[in-house]
Formats: sequence, structure tokens, C-alpha cells
Amino acid sequence: MTDELKTAQQWLSSFEQALGGDDDAAVTDLFGPECYWRDLVTLTWNLHTAESVDEITAMLDGTAKGLRPRNIRATEAADADGVIEAWFEFDNDAFNGKGLVRLRDGKAWTLLTTSQELVDFPENRGTRRPLGAEHGNPNQDKNWLDHQKERQARLGYEDQPYVVIVGGGQGGIGLGARLKQLGVPTLIIDKHPRPGDQWRNRYHSLCLHDPVWYDHLPYLPFPANWPVFTPKDKIGDWLESYTKIMELDYWSNTECVSADYDESTQKWTVKVMRDGSPVTLEPSQLVLATGMSGVPNMPTVPGMETFKGEIQHSSQHPGGDAYAGKKAVVVGSNNSAHDICADLWRAGADVTMLQRSSTHIVRSQSLMTEVLGPLYSEEALANGIDHDKADLIFASIPYKVLPGVQKQAFDVIRENDKEFYDGLEKAGFMLDFGDDDSGLFLKYLRRGSGYYIDIGASDLVAKGEIKLVAPANVDHIDETGVVLDDGRHLDADLIVFATGYGSMNGWAAKLISQEVADKVGKCWGLGSDTTKDPGPWRGELRNMWKPTKQDNLWFHGGNLHQSRHYSRYLSIQLKARMEGLDTPVYAIPETVHLS
Repeated sequence: MTDELKTAQQWLSSFEQALGGDDDAAVTDLFGPECYWRDLVTLTWNLHTAESVDEITAMLDGTAKGLRPRNIRATEAADADGVIEAWFEFDNDAFNGKGLVRLRDGKAWTLLTTSQELVDFPENRGTRRPLGAEHGNPNQDKNWLDHQKERQARLGYEDQPYVVIVGGGQGGIGLGARLKQLGVPTLIIDKHPRPGDQWRNRYHSLCLHDPVWYDHLPYLPFPANWPVFTPKDKIGDWLESYTKIMELDYWSNTECVSADYDESTQKWTVKVMRDGSPVTLEPSQLVLATGMSGVPNMPTVPGMETFKGEIQHSSQHPGGDAYAGKKAVVVGSNNSAHDICADLWRAGADVTMLQRSSTHIVRSQSLMTEVLGPLYSEEALANGIDHDKADLIFASIPYKVLPGVQKQAFDVIRENDKEFYDGLEKAGFMLDFGDDDSGLFLKYLRRGSGYYIDIGASDLVAKGEIKLVAPANVDHIDETGVVLDDGRHLDADLIVFATGYGSMNGWAAKLISQEVADKVGKCWGLGSDTTKDPGPWRGELRNMWKPTKQDNLWFHGGNLHQSRHYSRYLSIQLKARMEGLDTPVYAIPETVHLS
């Protein structure tokens, strides 16, 4: 046993002993003056971070003693610049869990506890896997396919699902797979004709901006020869195949029309149109997995109705091929704007980008090397860090600590890519690195916008191949183009508004009611009091993957990494409720911001 592992086990033993006693001060004495305990469901039935000794004391006081970690055993430990990082396993009355603690000067600095499975209701895998057949039964006249067809024909009609997931993209599919393994009757509904069409129908050149090691789905990682950046049609085909392999109940060509919750029965009435026919579903739990972004933000600009060309939101843009030789104006300067501008340029359009405010840009290679590489890369795999372990390492960094960690990486990027950034600024592009120079991921967490991962469009902007007007504010639109507030007129055959999306609770307003949307409040963001992320500080993402102010309503979204990792905790919460377990939730924040 290494010295680090001995030190870790000693601390963990003292921690377990203190948790089992009646004096919570004995627990908090094991934490340093700056300390954080992030709990993912195991103690709080919530996603919650306690950020001081006082908050840890309050969390212990407000949660059941039977949910405190016990049987804690260190599994590995190492020294990282004077900080001992130790992995451990534990259990409590409800969960088997994993954790990661960082010790500074013998005291806990950060502590992560996560639920890996319900003690009484684990997934049916390994030694618990289904047999798949009844050998030796001469009366068995139905095979696997027969049973599948019968079950699918009944679900949603004779048999009601316990969970309905609205949205069949990667988020809904990944969560559906988790729930399937837990034996939770779940129906995924999506308006597209086929799973994966959410990607297939996007613009022609689209690829995932995140690398393959970051993007695996639950249970089925991509093959070892999968490309680093997945083309849109390839990820679409993978998602469609995944739904079949994981035997998910997925209704395509199905649009959610409305949803109402009955407090007395604690059930939803979800009205849908399936292949043009009305169907009423009555689940207990409703999950909106409509993506991290909500309803598209389509501005109303004076004169739009007079324009003789095409006006689109970026979510509607089919690709650049139809616009060869045409003049295009793209309003916006973040991911979608850059991708669409580059695609239009490739197709032979004359394209102008209108930048309204500063944008953070990071080269894809730099992002992989300095930010994602230590956790999600071939190098990480060689060091024994697969994506599941990487997810826990990333989750173990409290959101309050994360900006300082990220700033160090982006300071290196800014220095290494100075020539790249100088070229953009020389072209007139307005750059930023976030309000506190913490870079891309904090912008993403705080506001879900304001950045571009460069896969080539920035070079076109710097060279003037994509024309740039910055700063630019649209005053009105006339028959032939866009008029800016300084009087300039830009001729256009196509105007694309890459103006982002509203909060996810916009879907709640659209499908349920404005009252419920306001009750839940804004989704996403940390309350950092930075641009587009108003305070107060929350310490966790608002309303994501955890109980909300509306009973039995959940929000699931984020990138592929977040959907994969946090679907574990959401599925466990849903399974526990289906089985009638006591799930006392600690610290649901009050709603402050409505959207």
C-alpha cells in the first residue's frame, strides 16, 4: 500500500466514524477552511454542492443519517502537486456509490459522492443479465421478436409508460437506455421520421465539434476506429442503430401537443399526434429532453415581411448548396453562425457575418490538447482514464473552483495561439475569453452561448473570405436586404438569424403552461452574475437532471458528455420513485429568474 493510499484510507476511516456519530462537528473538522462537498443523489436525492463548513453542516442536518456514506474503502490514491487525490467506494441505505476526495494538508478540500446504483434495484447486467430464451420448454411458441412486437403494440395504449421522454435526440435516447436497463417502462417520442434525423437534417457540412472520446453514449462506446469528429449523418445513423440495439421504445413521427399534470393522481396527461392520429398517454413522470437550448430565438425585425428573399433561423438552415452565387447575410457570430457561413462560402455564396457582440473562439486542436486531452483522449486511455472515470474526475471539480482551473488552460491557449487571435482582431473580429477569462466551458455552463470551436471558419474570417461587419446592429429589413443602424445597406438573397435559443423552460410553456414554466424558472446557468447568467449563485446548473419546483417534471439535456454522465443520476431518481422508495429531496432552490 502506497503512502498516499494509507493517508487516504486513514482520512476516510475517520470520516466514516464521524458520520456514524452524533456530532457533525467531528465531520466538518475533517474539512479545510476552503471546502466543497458535491453530492450527486446519494445523500441529498438531488444534485447539490455544499461550499463551506457551514453549508456541509446544514446538509448533514437536513438529510437522513441512513444516507450517509458507510463501508468506505479507498481503491486508489496519488499525489498531484501536493494534493492527495483518492478514489473510494461506499454504500448507504439506498445506494452503492463511488467518490473522489482531494486532501490538502490532511484536510478535505473537495469531496464528490455519487450514486452508481440502487442497492435493491441494480441494473440487469453481468450476472443478472436476462437469459433471452427458455431452453427445454416445448410449450414456448413465441420467440424474442414476437414478445417485442406484442410489448411495443401495447405500450402507450393498453399499457401506459411510467416515463415519457419528449425529444428523441442523443439526450432522450441515452436516458431511455439507462431506464431500459433499470426496468422502467419508458416511451421516447420525437417528431422526426427516424431517430438521428435531428442531426441528418442539419446543414451539409456539420460535424460534431467535440472529439470522439468525449462523446460516447451509455453502454456502447464508439468503435476504436471511429473518427475524431463525427459527421452529422454518421452520428445520426449511430443513434438510430443504438435505439434498435438497446431495444428502446421510440415513437417517431410523433409530436407532443400538450401535457397537463393532475396533482390528485400524480400523473400526466400527455396528448400527442402519432403519424397524424391523436393518442393520449398517462405517464407518472415527464422528461423534457428537447436539448440544452429551448425554443429558437427568432427576432422580429421591422420590414421582415417585405423581404423578397429567404429568412431562416439557423435551426432551419438546410445547407449552403442551394445558395451558390447568392448573397447571404448571417446575423450572429457563435458556433452555428460560423458553421453556416463556412458552408455557404464553400457552396459559392457571397456571405457576410454580422457580429453583434464579442465572441470567444478556441481552435479545436488547442481545445483537445490543453482542455480535454488530459481526460478525453488516447493519452488519457493509456493512463487508465476511460470516459466513465473522466466524467467523475470532471464532476469532482466544484463549479466555484472550475473557473480558476479553466483559466490556467486558456491562458496557455491564448499565448500559444497568439498569431491566430491577432489575425482575427486585425480583421475586426471582437474576441473575448469570458467575463473572467475562464474560456469556453464556463461560457457554455453559464449561458450556453457566446463561443465558437474553430474548425476552419475563423481562417476564412481572418482572410476576408467570409466578410465581417463588427459591431453590427440590424435596424430594419427592406425588399432587398438588411439595413444597419449606421445606415449601411447589405444586399441579400438569404438572411439567416443565428440568434440562439431561449431557456429550456420555454418548452414547458409551450407544451404545459406558462404558469408551470414560471414555477420551474430558468433552466441552465449557475447564477455566476456574469453576462447572461444572473445571480444568485446556485452551485449547480439550474433545474437540470434533478427535481424541479413542478412535481414529476424533469429536464435533460447538454452535450453528449453531460447527457451520458448525468443520465445515470436522473434514471436512478426515476427508478426510485417508480419503486416507491422514500426520496426526501434536500435544497430545491427557489425560483428567481423566469427565463
